[in-house]
Amino acid sequence: MATTEKSILNRMYFVAGCLFLFAIAVGVKLLNIQFVHGEHYKELAEERTLRNFKIPANRGNLYDVNGNLLATSVPKYDVRFDAVTVSDKDFEENIGALSKELSKMLGRPAAYFSQKLRAARANRQRYVLIAKNLGYSDYMKMREFPMFNLGTYKGGMITEQSTVREHPLGKMGERTVGYERRDENGYFTRVGLEGAFSNYLRGTDGRRLKQKIAKGQWKPISDNNEMEPEDGYDVVSTIDVNIQDIAHHSLLRQLEYFEADHGTVVVMETETGEIKAMSNLGRTKEGTYFEKRNYAVYEAHEPGSTFKLMAMVAALEDKVVDTSKIFDTEKGVVRFYGRPVRDSRHGGYGKISAAKAFELSSNTAFTKMITEGYRNNPSKFVDRLYSMGLNQKIGLEIKGEGSPRIPHPQDKDWNGLSLPWMAFGYGVAMTPLQTLTFYNAIANDGEMIKPRFIKEVKDRDKPVITMEKQVMNPAVCSIETAKKVREMMKRTVERGTAANIYTENFSMAGKTGTCQTEYWIEPGRYIASFAGYFPAENPKYSCIVVIHKPNRRKGYYGNIVAAPVFKDIARKIYTDTPVMDELESLEVDDEKVRTDFEEYYTRIQDEKLLMPDVTGMPAMDAISILENLGLEVRLNGRGVVKRQSVSAGQKLKNKQTVKLELS
Repeated sequence: MATTEKSILNRMYFVAGCLFLFAIAVGVKLLNIQFVHGEHYKELAEERTLRNFKIPANRGNLYDVNGNLLATSVPKYDVRFDAVTVSDKDFEENIGALSKELSKMLGRPAAYFSQKLRAARANRQRYVLIAKNLGYSDYMKMREFPMFNLGTYKGGMITEQSTVREHPLGKMGERTVGYERRDENGYFTRVGLEGAFSNYLRGTDGRRLKQKIAKGQWKPISDNNEMEPEDGYDVVSTIDVNIQDIAHHSLLRQLEYFEADHGTVVVMETETGEIKAMSNLGRTKEGTYFEKRNYAVYEAHEPGSTFKLMAMVAALEDKVVDTSKIFDTEKGVVRFYGRPVRDSRHGGYGKISAAKAFELSSNTAFTKMITEGYRNNPSKFVDRLYSMGLNQKIGLEIKGEGSPRIPHPQDKDWNGLSLPWMAFGYGVAMTPLQTLTFYNAIANDGEMIKPRFIKEVKDRDKPVITMEKQVMNPAVCSIETAKKVREMMKRTVERGTAANIYTENFSMAGKTGTCQTEYWIEPGRYIASFAGYFPAENPKYSCIVVIHKPNRRKGYYGNIVAAPVFKDIARKIYTDTPVMDELESLEVDDEKVRTDFEEYYTRIQDEKLLMPDVTGMPAMDAISILENLGLEVRLNGRGVVKRQSVSAGQKLKNKQTVKLELS
């Protein structure tokens, strides 16, 4: 018996000792947690229950040159309800009135919201969605609704803000305006102006403290942010919305008619290099068109006959030819190593001068001109092209610029056909914007200007950075050579391959281009192009039009497919800013002349008081016409004018409002 008691006591002592050691260990651990690792565990606990969430900063606005919005950040708000924090008294006193206000704003019956809120309270839900993507004004109204106006805790209103990037132009110029996106791995995709100038547009993100609640959801601690986001700078681009609209619709009409695969148009201000419009449209499987890729910037392809300008400038600069030198087109076909070079005109053009060969775009004459001039030293021709910068990228801020290709005799793939084929734009590659930059240099007496997309960066109304003209090459050629080829381009429109777009109303100069593409796949695929500038005498704008793979049955030559787009753009820009001769005086002594003029002037004024018919016109064209008549214009929708509130021919009043319904 004594032995048993002693054994039991020993066991008790052992257990007590273990408990004592365990207590000591717990105490040591508590002291360790409290004093040694205390801060770490506090941070860990807070991280699991409290967390700072990023509040994206509003990107700065992107404007056109006239202050029209191209892209802007719009705050959107999601509103949720915490059914647990509201007291019984506040809930019952306000649920009826709150349901009625929500019904008015969100368009559902008051009973729907009443049932939803009561069910949430019964189920103790703390994150019930009330509304998504509210605008700022609606959000501010909702904050004043009964119960919600009691605040985050007493009223149970949970607000989450996000920022949405909106583009007032819609799909027009979408690839030019562009975007900046970040994927789940943190990698950015930057496209167009938004991507190129994101370092200015992007602001500094803010922070907001949230607390973890049921089901892994996070609720803001208060209505205030721990750190307010700082908005990005505003960027004023060189794009002119009016010219962009003209270019977009002119290109779209031509693509639709010719059922082409894709096309691009760029309009540049000659003196400054400012890009006024850039439209890029690609065909879908359904036959519609949208801004698929920025073809003007990235797509390097064989330019065809528009490259004859570069070849002619090189030949004139190297003095291997002059404009009067005669070449025999030999019935329209000449051969090099058994391969034929053909003129578009069957039977050729006979014997013509170098200048005439440019106007008529004779392939045979150009191959003779370049091969005879550089046969013994082809490197001289290519080095001249290199000296003009044709083998270098422009260095655009917009990402994805294509690489030009000008082969050199030292290249492994150079052969006997390389030189004659280069003469008329085969075997070389340039992007439309690179080609236009050279044409613009010729219009500028040889000074090559870097294409520019922005004018200035602003912090609200205060200029931060002002962009200046950047000269890439002060002289791609002599002024004498520039004058000679400008005259050739003018005559190309007046009497050459582009005579079909000639008009006495305004002057243009340029060069047509037609070349086969993807000929290694099948014959019959073409690229039609036209590059030039206007007015011919004192160039203000340069422009290039490139259309890929038009329906061959409808047409594929540059003068038929691309040149009419150039003319349409020039005509509409002239309509907005006509070139007018200045008269020193209208005073005349002849009574009949004075009477006739007064009658004419009166008739014109009367005609200006009548409502014109603007149905079928693009919105920008209609606005321009009507506002010039002193009318207030209201738009409904987008696209072309479908209906007008004031009938055509009706007498107008000053400052009268006209409503246009768009398709």
